Amino acid sequence: MPASLRVLIVGGVACGPKTAARLKRIMPEAEITMVEKGAMVSYGACGLPYYVEGTFANINALTHTPAGVSRTPDFFRTWKGFQTLTRTEAMAIDREAKQVHVRCLDTVEEKKLPYDKLVLATGGEAFRPPIPGIDLEHVWFMSHPDDAASLVEVVEQKGLEKAVLVGAGFIGLEMAEALVNKGLDVTMVEMMDQIMPGVIDEDIARMSQIHLEDNDVELVLGERVTALEGDGQVRRVVTDRQSIEADLVVIGVGTRPNDRLAREAGLDCDGGVIVNANGQTSDPDIYAGGDCVRNQFVHRLVDERLFVPLGSTANKHGRVIANHIAGRPTPFSGIGCSSIVRAFDFTIGRTGVTETMARRLNIDYAVTTWSGQDKPHYMEGSRLFAIKMLASRRDRQVLGVQVAGTGDGAKRLDAAACAIYFGATLDQLADVDFGYAPPYSPPIDPLAVCAHVLTNKLDGLADGIGPLQAKAQMDAGGCLLLDVRLEDEAKMEWIPHTDRVHIPLGQLRERFNELPRDTPILTYCKVSMRGYEAQRILNAEGFDNVRFIEGGVAAWPFETDMPGL
Repeated sequence: MPASLRVLIVGGVACGPKTAARLKRIMPEAEITMVEKGAMVSYGACGLPYYVEGTFANINALTHTPAGVSRTPDFFRTWKGFQTLTRTEAMAIDREAKQVHVRCLDTVEEKKLPYDKLVLATGGEAFRPPIPGIDLEHVWFMSHPDDAASLVEVVEQKGLEKAVLVGAGFIGLEMAEALVNKGLDVTMVEMMDQIMPGVIDEDIARMSQIHLEDNDVELVLGERVTALEGDGQVRRVVTDRQSIEADLVVIGVGTRPNDRLAREAGLDCDGGVIVNANGQTSDPDIYAGGDCVRNQFVHRLVDERLFVPLGSTANKHGRVIANHIAGRPTPFSGIGCSSIVRAFDFTIGRTGVTETMARRLNIDYAVTTWSGQDKPHYMEGSRLFAIKMLASRRDRQVLGVQVAGTGDGAKRLDAAACAIYFGATLDQLADVDFGYAPPYSPPIDPLAVCAHVLTNKLDGLADGIGPLQAKAQMDAGGCLLLDVRLEDEAKMEWIPHTDRVHIPLGQLRERFNELPRDTPILTYCKVSMRGYEAQRILNAEGFDNVRFIEGGVAAWPFETDMPGL
């Protein structure tokens, strides 16, 4: 290795700057050059929807350090000690000569930059669906600060009113909130039958969809956009079923890895650059990280590489790559698919394996849904949310967790991510010494309670049924719905069913003979703790076909009946 190692980094948004800054700290003698095609470097693209909403006024805040210093090429030279070339495009890699052919976009000057170690941090690209009209005015892809800045400027100057969001992923949900809060009419079109497809399961998606609709987002699901139409600027979004008026469109239908340089250089790629745990490509002197690579899943039951572009992962890659170049290897363990988004005052998140994913991979799993409050009911600000948890039937290891609701799901999602990372079982998760005080949590944390419920299912005590399965059974007919809430509760809101009986839990031991023994019974309450207790009471009285609806009314992802409606 040369006395002064030459490290060339292509890409200056997340993984690139992290690699350069970390490497210069631990290997100060290295000569580091970072090239970036755009004019801005090291910006927080995840903050774009919040600028649109007006959370902060200056778009350049996305390039600032916590101390308020702008991360410019001069900043990286004087503060971090490496050279940054903006408006410089990497055209090709000459692996034999160990050079990268680059072009200055301002002067059109071309040159070759040598390297001893090359880092590809070329990121991802917003997918541009092949639909007519995509180049009309007032059509945005929200991937760069310029996109957010121009959208805000046009909305304010031209008074745009009708927004259509194409795609119901992270960008779609965040932009829906931003634009509704700016006073626009918002319609979200998604070709799949649920929001956040591939990220969360249908039941969690349905809960979240109800919340979006309650906040004036019109959802158009299961329809494919076939064209954008207009007279120079967009006026309509045409789907395979209808035409929707629009004077602005935001397209967020996913990201594709920008692996062109790697592919053309003959490096192993498969829907993204293939790297080992140290970030090395098939050429050991070339590394890759961030949104241009595919990652191994952290859990041993999932033997496949996944493309999950996140700024958090890109920064981890940067540290791993820098450490390995400097001779301090810290291999990357893989991703847990941890994802979280705020939709108005709803938190929606997932870590680990979803039920859909478990089925596809033929994993033998058990699953439950819990709902309840994030802190004691007597505390101001106590809010409801739901947790869905999967575990392996074979060894009871936690496989995945999803959250949805107004309660503090983020705290529980992070704890679940740790449990999955360290291979914890349900019993171990339930035994974690979570911090407790009424302003923060009930005495038994909701995540532990959910683990208890799933443990009870595996042990044969709890016979719960998920809301999707319960709805299917009710629609098929031949089952009794037993509401065990208090009288006043049962009058406020209930799950609709033609064969419905109300017996408060406190009366069930005296009134169980009012129930048929030859009909399947589904019990429920607000969150189904009492539903579970009703199942156990009836089991003790000889009823052998009783199940409780997991999550109760609070997690019911379908319409409910209410007085006067």
